[in-house]
Amino acid sequence: MPKQVDHVSRRRLIAEAVCHLADEHGLEGVTLRDVAARAQVSMGAVQRCFRTKEEMLVFTLGHIGERIGERVRARLVRSPAQSAGTALGHAATEISLLREEHRAEARVWLAFVAQAAVNEALATTLRASYAPLQETFTRLIAEAADAEAGSGSDAGADGDGDGDGDGDSDSDSDGDAGADRAALVDPRREARTLLALVDGLTTHVLIGHLTPPEAQDVLHAHLARLWA
Repeated sequence: MPKQVDHVSRRRLIAEAVCHLADEHGLEGVTLRDVAARAQVSMGAVQRCFRTKEEMLVFTLGHIGERIGERVRARLVRSPAQSAGTALGHAATEISLLREEHRAEARVWLAFVAQAAVNEALATTLRASYAPLQETFTRLIAEAADAEAGSGSDAGADGDGDGDGDGDSDSDSDGDAGADRAALVDPRREARTLLALVDGLTTHVLIGHLTPPEAQDVLHAHLARLWA
């Protein structure tokens, strides 16, 4: 009986081999022969999974995007009781790939981003990878803005937010100001801005312009200013 081959698993195995080679030599150093050797499969097996090198690279880029998206979803599921603002910070940290264990993945991701500038097939895949991440940011920013607006409204219910009916005007003003700021937030625009920021931070850390703690500080300062 012929051996049954799990083509989905094999394609992922080959994609991981591409990632290792791209991290070591850049995408220009990725050849079908080297990929086959790294994945410990035959050249024929690689060619049965992918007709061309470009098809293999497109799949690999999508594979990386899915892996990042899965980590973001897992991080959000782990702490379902967290506020939307806290969840937004966790999601942004995951996508920025600033932690040491994600440094190799960050190098490979940026190699693909550079290649996508001159390869429309990769650019299309990259846009498809960014889309769900941006939607996650949009949803969390909208939820956080609603919560901020709601807390401002509650604070102003008796004038000072402590429920004693003394109508302290300063607290009332602070609550109204917070609600006004939240109302001005455009979740989709802020999501685009945040996604561009985390991508940029990845680059600045990889080239040594920022340390990971400095990049985290930039990210946290930006998130804090959303409601300031």
